[in-house]
Amino acid sequence: MQSVNMLEAKTHLSRLVADLEDQRVDEIIIARHGRPVARLRAYREEETADGPTKRIGVAESVFEVPADIDSPYGELSRLFGGDVIE
Repeated sequence: MQSVNMLEAKTHLSRLVADLEDQRVDEIIIARHGRPVARLRAYREEETADGPTKRIGVAESVFEVPADIDSPYGELSRLFGGDVIE
C-alpha cells in the first residue's frame, strides 16, 4: 500500500494509475493534511468459477414474456390518461 498527499496525487495521477495497472501496488491511499481520505484501487472484473460475472442478458431464453403482460394495467393506464396496449 502506498500513501500520497493530495498535491502528489493530482500531479502524478497518470503514474499512480499505471502503478495500479501494472500491479506494482495494490492500492494507493490519498491523504489531505496527513489524514487518509480516499483509496485508489485498480478495477478488476469480478470473476466466478465460470469466468467473469455476466450481467446483461443473464435471463435470456430462461423465461417467456407473455403477450398480455400489460393487460392488467389497462384501467390504471386509463386513469393516468395513457394509451392502453391491448
